[in-house]
Amino acid sequence: MSSVAEKLAKKSGRKAPAKQVRLRLVYIDFWSAVKLSFLIAVCLAVVNIVATFLVYTVLNSTGIFGKVNELVQDVAGQGGDLTSILSLGNVMGFAIVVSLLNLVVTTALGAIMAVLYNLSVKITGGILVGFTNN
Repeated sequence: MSSVAEKLAKKSGRKAPAKQVRLRLVYIDFWSAVKLSFLIAVCLAVVNIVATFLVYTVLNSTGIFGKVNELVQDVAGQGGDLTSILSLGNVMGFAIVVSLLNLVVTTALGAIMAVLYNLSVKITGGILVGFTNN
């Protein structure tokens, strides 16, 4: 015969069913979206600058710039000097300028997307998201 304690032990051994909750996203805070898009843009800027430096270092060490410079001088005559234009300072300066422009644009786009989502929620009702607690 099984006792009440054994029955309770069997019941407690079972996993409780996971409860599912369905929530609707109806508002994105403007400043939260701006801060998050700014942080994402900063990360992308760092990745862009580091990747530019690494690619430049690899291309410079393999001698690609010298070969391309010879080709430009053969085609354009002695007037074209590509190595002075493609110096490390010029390339990194260009990468920094592009990264700063990308930072401003990405931050502005994050803010615009938050405003557009908040306006579209009035028409669509928001996004339905399901969560579970397992």
